[in-house]
Amino acid sequence: MSEVPQTDVSRPSALPTAKLHNRAPQNLSEQNSAEYLDNIENEWNKRVDTEIETLVDGMVDLVSLASIGDKDKFRMAQEAFQAQSRAESMVRAANSLLAITHSLKLLLLLSDEQQISQKRDAELKVIREQKAEARKECAALLNELLNGPR
Repeated sequence: MSEVPQTDVSRPSALPTAKLHNRAPQNLSEQNSAEYLDNIENEWNKRVDTEIETLVDGMVDLVSLASIGDKDKFRMAQEAFQAQSRAESMVRAANSLLAITHSLKLLLLLSDEQQISQKRDAELKVIREQKAEARKECAALLNELLNGPR
Protein backbone atom coordinates (compact mmCIF):
# COMPACT_ATOMS: atom_id res chain seq x y z
CA MET A 1 0.00 0.00 0.00
CA SER A 2 2.97 2.31 0.08
CA GLU A 3 3.11 2.41 -3.73
CA VAL A 4 2.67 5.74 -5.51
CA PRO A 5 -0.52 5.60 -7.59
CA GLN A 6 -0.08 5.77 -11.36
CA THR A 7 -1.89 8.72 -12.96
CA ASP A 8 -1.95 10.67 -16.22
CA VAL A 9 -1.28 13.95 -14.45
CA SER A 10 2.05 15.50 -15.25
CA ARG A 11 4.22 16.38 -12.32
CA PRO A 12 5.99 19.73 -12.48
CA SER A 13 9.74 19.57 -12.48
CA ALA A 14 12.55 22.06 -12.77
CA LEU A 15 13.26 23.17 -16.30
CA PRO A 16 16.82 23.42 -17.58
CA THR A 17 18.24 26.90 -17.75
CA ALA A 18 20.27 26.32 -20.91
CA LYS A 19 20.23 28.98 -23.58
CA LEU A 20 19.55 27.60 -27.03
CA HIS A 21 20.47 30.74 -28.97
CA ASN A 22 23.57 32.61 -27.89
CA ARG A 23 22.70 35.79 -29.71
CA ALA A 24 23.60 39.11 -28.24
CA PRO A 25 20.43 40.81 -27.06
CA GLN A 26 19.62 43.70 -29.37
CA ASN A 27 17.57 46.61 -28.28
CA LEU A 28 14.83 46.84 -30.90
CA SER A 29 14.35 50.55 -30.24
CA GLU A 30 17.93 51.21 -31.39
CA GLN A 31 17.38 49.41 -34.68
CA ASN A 32 15.27 51.14 -37.30
CA SER A 33 13.08 49.22 -39.70
CA ALA A 34 15.51 49.46 -42.63
CA GLU A 35 18.31 47.90 -40.57
CA TYR A 36 15.95 45.26 -39.25
CA LEU A 37 14.82 44.33 -42.76
CA ASP A 38 18.42 44.31 -43.98
CA ASN A 39 19.36 41.92 -41.18
CA ILE A 40 16.47 39.63 -42.04
CA GLU A 41 17.43 39.72 -45.73
CA ASN A 42 21.03 38.85 -44.83
CA GLU A 43 19.84 35.89 -42.73
CA TRP A 44 17.73 34.57 -45.63
CA ASN A 45 20.67 35.04 -48.02
CA LYS A 46 22.98 33.14 -45.67
CA ARG A 47 20.51 30.25 -45.46
CA VAL A 48 20.19 30.10 -49.25
CA ASP A 49 23.97 30.36 -49.73
CA THR A 50 24.56 27.54 -47.26
CA GLU A 51 22.13 25.22 -49.03
CA ILE A 52 23.49 26.10 -52.48
CA GLU A 53 27.02 25.47 -51.23
CA THR A 54 25.93 22.07 -49.93
CA LEU A 55 24.45 21.22 -53.32
CA VAL A 56 27.56 22.34 -55.20
CA ASP A 57 29.95 20.51 -52.87
CA GLY A 58 27.83 17.36 -53.13
CA MET A 59 27.85 17.50 -56.92
CA VAL A 60 31.61 18.02 -57.00
CA ASP A 61 32.10 15.05 -54.68
CA LEU A 62 29.77 12.87 -56.77
CA VAL A 63 31.68 13.71 -59.93
CA SER A 64 35.01 12.98 -58.23
CA LEU A 65 33.67 9.63 -57.01
CA ALA A 66 32.59 8.66 -60.51
CA SER A 67 36.12 7.97 -61.71
CA ILE A 68 36.61 4.85 -63.78
CA GLY A 69 39.51 2.59 -63.12
CA ASP A 70 40.69 -0.60 -61.50
CA LYS A 71 38.95 -0.87 -58.17
CA ASP A 72 38.55 -3.69 -55.73
CA LYS A 73 35.21 -4.57 -54.18
CA PHE A 74 35.97 -2.74 -50.94
CA ARG A 75 36.80 0.51 -52.77
CA MET A 76 33.65 0.20 -54.90
CA ALA A 77 31.48 -0.34 -51.81
CA GLN A 78 33.15 2.58 -50.06
CA GLU A 79 32.55 4.90 -53.03
CA ALA A 80 28.95 3.71 -53.31
CA PHE A 81 28.36 4.57 -49.65
CA GLN A 82 30.00 7.99 -50.08
CA ALA A 83 27.89 8.68 -53.17
CA GLN A 84 24.72 7.67 -51.36
CA SER A 85 25.47 9.87 -48.35
CA ARG A 86 26.32 12.84 -50.61
CA ALA A 87 23.12 12.33 -52.57
CA GLU A 88 21.11 12.27 -49.34
CA SER A 89 22.68 15.51 -48.14
CA MET A 90 21.92 17.07 -51.52
CA VAL A 91 18.29 15.97 -51.23
CA ARG A 92 18.09 17.53 -47.76
CA ALA A 93 19.58 20.76 -49.09
CA ALA A 94 17.14 20.80 -52.01
CA ASN A 95 14.20 20.24 -49.65
CA SER A 96 15.47 23.03 -47.45
CA LEU A 97 15.65 25.33 -50.48
CA LEU A 98 12.07 24.40 -51.34
CA ALA A 99 11.00 25.28 -47.81
CA ILE A 100 12.86 28.59 -48.06
CA THR A 101 11.17 29.46 -51.36
CA HIS A 102 7.79 28.55 -49.88
CA SER A 103 8.44 30.82 -46.89
CA LEU A 104 9.59 33.66 -49.14
CA LYS A 105 6.49 33.30 -51.29
CA LEU A 106 4.31 33.53 -48.19
CA LEU A 107 6.22 36.57 -46.99
CA LEU A 108 5.69 38.21 -50.35
CA LEU A 109 2.00 37.37 -50.43
CA LEU A 110 1.42 38.58 -46.89
CA SER A 111 3.63 41.66 -47.10
CA ASP A 112 2.59 45.25 -47.57
CA GLU A 113 2.06 45.66 -51.32
CA GLN A 114 1.90 49.44 -51.09
CA GLN A 115 5.37 49.62 -49.56
CA ILE A 116 6.74 47.31 -52.24
CA SER A 117 5.25 49.39 -55.04
CA GLN A 118 6.53 52.62 -53.47
CA LYS A 119 10.03 51.19 -53.21
CA ARG A 120 9.87 49.94 -56.80
CA ASP A 121 8.68 53.37 -58.01
CA ALA A 122 11.47 55.11 -56.11
CA GLU A 123 14.08 52.77 -57.63
CA LEU A 124 12.56 53.32 -61.07
CA LYS A 125 12.80 57.10 -60.61
CA VAL A 126 16.48 56.85 -59.64
CA ILE A 127 17.22 54.63 -62.64
CA ARG A 128 15.44 57.03 -65.00
CA GLU A 129 17.49 59.92 -63.60
CA GLN A 130 20.69 57.93 -64.09
CA LYS A 131 19.61 57.11 -67.64
CA ALA A 132 18.99 60.78 -68.42
CA GLU A 133 22.41 61.73 -67.03
CA ALA A 134 24.08 58.97 -69.06
CA ARG A 135 22.32 60.20 -72.23
CA LYS A 136 23.55 63.75 -71.58
CA GLU A 137 27.09 62.49 -71.12
CA CYS A 138 26.85 60.42 -74.32
CA ALA A 139 25.49 63.41 -76.25
CA ALA A 140 28.30 65.61 -74.97
CA LEU A 141 30.93 63.02 -75.91
CA LEU A 142 29.35 62.53 -79.34
CA ASN A 143 29.31 66.29 -79.98
CA GLU A 144 32.94 66.48 -78.93
CA LEU A 145 33.88 63.67 -81.32
CA LEU A 146 31.88 65.05 -84.25
CA ASN A 147 32.72 68.73 -83.83
CA GLY A 148 36.23 68.25 -82.57
CA PRO A 149 37.72 70.02 -79.60
CA ARG A 150 37.27 73.80 -79.70
